[in-house]
Amino acid sequence: MTLVKDDTALKDDTAPPCVVEVRPGILRTGRWSLRYDTRALLVCVVLAALTACAMVLAIGTGTYELSPPEVVRTLAGDGPPGAGFVVLDLRLPRALVAALVGFALGAAGAVFQSLTRNPLGSPDIIGFGNGASAGALVAIIVLDAGAAQTALGAVCGGLATAAAVYVLAWRRGVHGYRLVLVGIGASAVLGSATNFLYLRADLGKAAQAASWMIGSLNARDWPEVRVAALGLMALVPVVLVYGRRLTMLEMGDDTAAALGVPPERSRLVLLSAGTGLTAMAVAAAGPIPFVAMAAPQLARRVTRAAGPGVLPAGWMGAFLVAGADLVTQRLTGSALLPVGVLTGVAGGIYLAWLLRGERHGSRL
Repeated sequence: MTLVKDDTALKDDTAPPCVVEVRPGILRTGRWSLRYDTRALLVCVVLAALTACAMVLAIGTGTYELSPPEVVRTLAGDGPPGAGFVVLDLRLPRALVAALVGFALGAAGAVFQSLTRNPLGSPDIIGFGNGASAGALVAIIVLDAGAAQTALGAVCGGLATAAAVYVLAWRRGVHGYRLVLVGIGASAVLGSATNFLYLRADLGKAAQAASWMIGSLNARDWPEVRVAALGLMALVPVVLVYGRRLTMLEMGDDTAAALGVPPERSRLVLLSAGTGLTAMAVAAAGPIPFVAMAAPQLARRVTRAAGPGVLPAGWMGAFLVAGADLVTQRLTGSALLPVGVLTGVAGGIYLAWLLRGERHGSRL
């Protein structure tokens, strides 16, 4: 789905600016046109519906169990007695954080995999997620920060890591494989830094940070919802506007430059936006592993599209995290198991399957 400026409307002074023209695959209004893939749009609608179903089932799961119709009626303000507090104050923020964080991780993974042209180029593998985690841990352990300060620490840590990796990978431009290799090295360094922070922290803060580092939705409240929602509202439009440039960058810097796209400036903007999405997701729920790597690839297989597919990847990520949250609650009968445990196990299996496919394809 790409938003582009329609130059033909500039040449035609008689074209009414407020008329909306709808064609298969294109929506045109005034000077702008929105190009979309019908199959990708249908996949987004289906994934959004599945995410909503998973959220409703997760909200109804727990000691005070509610059926899906009761959950929907409670959300509409007409639920059973006592259900309003359980649904709106205790469970709804957790479900919203799961969907918002999953969407942010899926969209960020699509950006990074497109920029690096590598299926392993996700932020949690090339170190940007670890940078956000290190910044958030500094805020939690050293500064004893709240949700807003933790979000700021995650953003600062993620952007600092992105800047360092970008500079170290620079050699007459930034090649995808150099970015991945330098990012893996940065991830190892940041892992050692987080271990050092654990050793210097007192027992209470170390336990709090350790449970957060697994990637957990436990005890998530409206401040975390606001952090994730603000990150999406600020950064997803940037990624969508630059989506066409992202497609051209996949064809190589020379081709993109010949088509009028400045490669390095576009790459820097997209890298910053993807890092910001990752940092806000990490600040809201901790580093949930493998979602950013798996969501874009699963979305691309479902949509059968050749482009980056930011929106399908985002909705796939939302469905994966919301579904993982539902599965953890149904398996354990409680909400205590961190969702990162399930995504880590499933992601490890998926990574092994992916590497096996690369080896059989003689690409590894």
